Amino acid sequence: MSSQSKPTGMLGFSIVWAGQFLSYIGSGMTHFALTIWAWQVTGQATALALVGFFSFAPAVLVSPLAGAIVDRVSRKAVMIASDLASGASTVAILILHLTGHLQIWHLFVAGFFASAFESFQFPAYSSAISTMVDKKHYMRANGMLSMAGSASGIIAPILAGGLLVLIGIDGIMLIDIATFSFAVLALAFVFIPKPECSKAGEKAKGSLLKESLFGLKYIFANRSLLGIQLAVCSMNLVFSLGFTVMAAMILARSGSDNLILGTVETFMGIGGVVGGALVAAWGGPKKKVPTLVFGWAAISLLGMAILGLGQGLVMWSIGAFFSTFFFPITGGANQSIWQAKVPPDIQGRVFAARRMIGQISAPIAMLAAGPLADYVFEPIMSSPTGFAKTLSHLVGSGPGAGMGLMLLVLGLAGAVVAFAGYAFPSYRNAETLLPDHDAQEPESAEA
Repeated sequence: MSSQSKPTGMLGFSIVWAGQFLSYIGSGMTHFALTIWAWQVTGQATALALVGFFSFAPAVLVSPLAGAIVDRVSRKAVMIASDLASGASTVAILILHLTGHLQIWHLFVAGFFASAFESFQFPAYSSAISTMVDKKHYMRANGMLSMAGSASGIIAPILAGGLLVLIGIDGIMLIDIATFSFAVLALAFVFIPKPECSKAGEKAKGSLLKESLFGLKYIFANRSLLGIQLAVCSMNLVFSLGFTVMAAMILARSGSDNLILGTVETFMGIGGVVGGALVAAWGGPKKKVPTLVFGWAAISLLGMAILGLGQGLVMWSIGAFFSTFFFPITGGANQSIWQAKVPPDIQGRVFAARRMIGQISAPIAMLAAGPLADYVFEPIMSSPTGFAKTLSHLVGSGPGAGMGLMLLVLGLAGAVVAFAGYAFPSYRNAETLLPDHDAQEPESAEA
């Protein structure tokens, strides 16, 4: 099948989306199974936080280089290579577990490797949407992506929780390998158009080092884009500190009940699916920046704070639902701003730099979350006296209560941070201050 006869547009995007959806399910199942394994081996929130750190930090740090490469080569080829690398790390963990040699530090190494290649996936995938889909469908497409990730959050914990008994971790990882193979085939089947060359793209051309730094310079030269990303960075700090210890809190407070953790994670998935389906069907609100502000505040108060206050399945499930319901709405609004304002041929570099600025706080938070939980908040609530006794009326006492307090505090802080950024005009008025990229005439078009 020639490139021109391969599906593109919303049909092509939907095919890629279906492949990624299955891959998300497989990866989610593996993540759930290995989280249970790591908790059983160590019994510490710090260990789980470190797994998260090594699975995330490289993607942030390598982003500028990844973005430059994405804009230079075929975005489809980059996405396929990223999927293959992620699959290779799963294969390595599977072999180690089958041979009885798997240790906790192996998860750090495998996560680091997969994350380094995943840094190419975000700018390639995000910028591919801009060339495959009409601008009016940007938020709808972003909502579909978010819905796929959230739906996998429903399916993966249920499947993994049930299949752990039947086929074990090894069988679950084999399913993961099959799903990422399907995702690669889906990508190979579609046509992803090359972006037109813009004036900004012509100016950005140069050495790999120059192009790697271009995205950062582009954002720092634009106060509105920088303001948006600093707001994202601040919220990621709060959310990462809280959600990193959520699984450990639930396991500690439920006596390591896999079913309860799986149920809570399922409700997180349901919230994201409902929010994503709403955006996909509706197309999202016209005013994007206010959507970010109120959405982040809602995640903080209705999601994280309620998770911290909860002492059983019902409250945890409610908090889990609202912690993800607003993510597709805020994520789609944020993504749509960037896809509309930044010329497609430089989106790889700009989006990679954007990710670095917005998420550089997350690895730091992941490193801090475990020790904060194990050595600060948990000791405070282990034998509550004085002010801690008053707090116990809110979050209870015993194992996991300190992490509950931590989530409550961060939920309140998140709402304050969300509204604080709105005080700056360059951020508040970003949508009107910045022209859309298609308002500028392109230099030339690639075949």
